[in-house]
Amino acid sequence: MRTALPVSVLAFAASLACSLVAQAQQGPGSAAPAAAPPSWQQGRNPEQDASPLHPFAPHMTGRAAKELPLDKLKVPAGFKVEVWAEGIPEARSLALGDKGTVFVSNRLSKNVYAVVDRNGQRQVKTLLKGLDAPNGIAFSKGTLYVAERGRITRYDGIEANLDNAPEAKVVIDGLDPTRQPGHFWKYLVMGPDGKLYFNIGAPGNIVMPSYMQASVMRVDPKSGVLETVALGVRNSVGMDFDPKSKDLWFTNHGRDWLSDDTPNDTLHRVAVKNKVIPNFGYPFCHQGDIVDPEFGKNRSCAEFAKPVAKLGAHIAPLGMKFYSGKMFPTEYRNNMFIAMHGSWNRTTKQGYNVMRGTVGENGKVKLQPFLTGFLTDEKADPPMWGRPVDVLQMRDGSLLVSDDYNGVLYRVSYAKK
Repeated sequence: MRTALPVSVLAFAASLACSLVAQAQQGPGSAAPAAAPPSWQQGRNPEQDASPLHPFAPHMTGRAAKELPLDKLKVPAGFKVEVWAEGIPEARSLALGDKGTVFVSNRLSKNVYAVVDRNGQRQVKTLLKGLDAPNGIAFSKGTLYVAERGRITRYDGIEANLDNAPEAKVVIDGLDPTRQPGHFWKYLVMGPDGKLYFNIGAPGNIVMPSYMQASVMRVDPKSGVLETVALGVRNSVGMDFDPKSKDLWFTNHGRDWLSDDTPNDTLHRVAVKNKVIPNFGYPFCHQGDIVDPEFGKNRSCAEFAKPVAKLGAHIAPLGMKFYSGKMFPTEYRNNMFIAMHGSWNRTTKQGYNVMRGTVGENGKVKLQPFLTGFLTDEKADPPMWGRPVDVLQMRDGSLLVSDDYNGVLYRVSYAKK
């Protein structure tokens, strides 16, 4: 009687056989094809192959607030910053429910969390599990929308079912048919027109995107009809609507491995009355005035739409929100707050803060620091102890800031003196 081999042994044998056949087909002395470099290394020139620069991974289990140098955080006079919630692994995008629930996403993991406030005590609940890079979240009229790698889903009546989330309903699918290696995470926001706006990033650092990639899109959650809002946008991970004009504003990451100081990451605006889909240049043109050395040959930046502002090289602007609350001084009304995740593709690091932006009568944006202190040594590896990702205005007018490096939410408040 023969003894059946375990499935694992059979699988190994099959794998080994395939490997031997492949080697035989290559012929004696032929080398196996070189593995493709990680997405973040794509676009380096030969002189940069030995560069020590690299992205910084977050603490995937988070860090306790008591371990953090919170005394280093600085805000303008009259403001106060404190830890609002902790223990939220890789806390990324934020959304506020009608009943005060704060929803928190992550990018590298598979969960969405809910933070509920009970008499001043915050409780973190794991709301959704097993998702595929659920970075984008938005809440509207009792429904939580989640943007995963390749689809957007909805969870109706979610705040009444935080301990037993309802079944997901698909709004749209097929958003990442090739499982692109880079920039597959999405940011999600509900527009004043009742449509969901989100990004589809470029699949690599500097590559030719498909017709859907390197774009800002919108979808009608009722019909599932998809529309293009903007093209030539390498990777936008933050957007909001001007409360006065209703225009769409969004951040964008410029390409890596061009130089320490170029190109700038950028801020963009698409007018609500715009009848033409703007193209902001990627991969041909960067920051509105730098022609790409490879893809920009025989092209001109003059054919593309310009950014509203240059934010700094490799500064990684993420979430942004316009402020409409009443807690902060009057001059903060309708200002924008932008979370700068901070640079890695730069010898001297910068960013790692939250900036305040004001739009002048001429349409130009003036930026000034609002929340600083995360960057401790611009030459170190890593150079920071925390990284802002998204901002969220609370009902009382205070501002929450997520930190994916530590799994923490900070609250910035203002008290009149």
